[in-house]
Formats: sequence, structure tokens, C-alpha cells
Amino acid sequence: MAQQPHPSENVDTPQGLAFAVTAYLLWGFLPLYMKTIAHIPPVEVVAHRVIWSVPVAGLLLIALGRTRDLKAALRNPKMLGMACLTAALISINWAIFVWAIANDHALDAALGYYINPLFSIALGAILLRERLTKVQLAAVLLAALGVLVLVLEAGQIPWAALGMMVTWGFYAFFKKSLPIGPNQGFLLEVLILLLPALAYVLWLGAGGGGHFGAPTMDTALLIGAGVVTAVPLLIYANGAKLLRLSTIGILQYIAPTMIFLTAIFVFGEALDRGRMIAFPMIWSALVIYSVPLVRQMRARV
Repeated sequence: MAQQPHPSENVDTPQGLAFAVTAYLLWGFLPLYMKTIAHIPPVEVVAHRVIWSVPVAGLLLIALGRTRDLKAALRNPKMLGMACLTAALISINWAIFVWAIANDHALDAALGYYINPLFSIALGAILLRERLTKVQLAAVLLAALGVLVLVLEAGQIPWAALGMMVTWGFYAFFKKSLPIGPNQGFLLEVLILLLPALAYVLWLGAGGGGHFGAPTMDTALLIGAGVVTAVPLLIYANGAKLLRLSTIGILQYIAPTMIFLTAIFVFGEALDRGRMIAFPMIWSALVIYSVPLVRQMRARV
């Protein structure tokens, strides 16, 4: 009988693969859910994503018996300050995503996720002085040229795509500096956002402008927004510990590919000339970036 790898070993496990693929598939289907609440303002949707994520993440942490780290983090001003920064970044990222889906910019959301790994490489080079290989540099430059094509063809900057790229890129960058487990870190972030989220929802309700509370489908969908937010993140967080970083790097293209296909074939968004040129350039950049990772994976098998 084969011995199961220890979670700390740098190997891929079947459980990790199942967790990660499940999380990316759920993220890929997320635009379909968000389209059902497209008539609700993005800030209100994000507030409910925060509020209803708290019980999901909290119950999981209690079940796992890992509340001690969370209590320690709440008493650590430095860790709390870093968590406030990551919480702000993820909430902005969520708001841009919700707005993009509601306003027929799902292709921009896919674009943002596609170029994010290359943006992370650039961040490492600029902020951490990590040396880029020639292959990485070529991939980053090709993706940047793809974005430039979009700007020149459309005559405007794809703000939604770049906003998602920047907020998620910096979120991941600062998240690495948060010395706490992924499940505890997520709960800490939504707890930090909980008070402003509750205050906003109560203010909306008092003014009669909210969509929550009445026995309508909107109320159920807003509660569900927390579930569809927390569950994939928590599944991913546990899967990431059981996979190599290179494997995660390849699997992360599942979600934007699903979003891209949904935008075209379900939402009917136009694939104009600029996108027809830019997307293949960015996909080529991702292939250039991914091939060495695949070779590394095969060499370690």
C-alpha cells in the first residue's frame, strides 16, 4: 500500500488536486451566479459576501479547532494592520468583479485573471528584486503588448481587467507576509470587513434602498453570495497546501477560461478585433510561462 505524502512535502497529492480543481471550477461558474444579482449595486453585493462568509468560515475554523491562531492575530497590532490591508484589497477586487459581470465586462474579468500570474512575476522583480529568466521576461512583455493592443484598439484603458489584476496581485503579495493559516487568514479578513459591511446594509435598509429582508429571491441570493464566496476560497486554501506551486500555477487558468467561454457563449459579449488580437497574445504569453513549469513537474515525477 502506497504511503500518503505528508502535507508539508513539496509533492502533488490526489486530495490536493481534487480540492484545487473543485475550487477553480466553482470560481469559473461564479459569473453565472453573479449575473442573477446584476440588478443589485456591487457594493451591496460585496457587503453581503462579507457578512455571510463569516459564519461559513467561522464554523469551519471551530470544527477544525484552529481558533487559537485567530485570537492571537486579533491581539497582534502588526498582524492586524497587515490583515486590514489585505482585507481592503480583496474587497475592492470583489467589487470590481461584481461590477464587471453586471455591466457586461466578463471578458475583462477573464483578462484580469489571465494576466495576473505574469503581473505577480513582475511584482517579484520590482519589489523583491527577483531575477527574471529570459522566458519569464518574454512572457511578461508579450502580455503587456497584448494589453497595449486592447488600449489602442478600444481607445480606452481596460480598467476592470487592470483593477482586478492589480488588487489580486498585491493581495497575494501582502498575503504572503501574513503569518497565519489560510483559513484563519480569510476569517480574519472578513471579520475586519464585517462591521463596515453590517453598517452599510443597515443604512441601506433604514433608507428603504436595500434589497435584503423581504421574502424575495434577492434575499436568498444575497445570503448565498457569502457561501459562493467562502466555500471556493476555503477549498482552495486546503488544496494549495497539498500541491506544488507549479501545479497550482497551471490549474489557475481553469477559472478564467470558463469565464471567457461564459462571457461569449452565455452572456453574448462581443469578441472585437482588439480582443481577437490581444487574447491570443496573452494566451501565448501564458504558454511561454507555463512550459518550463510543466517540464519541472515532469522532471520531479
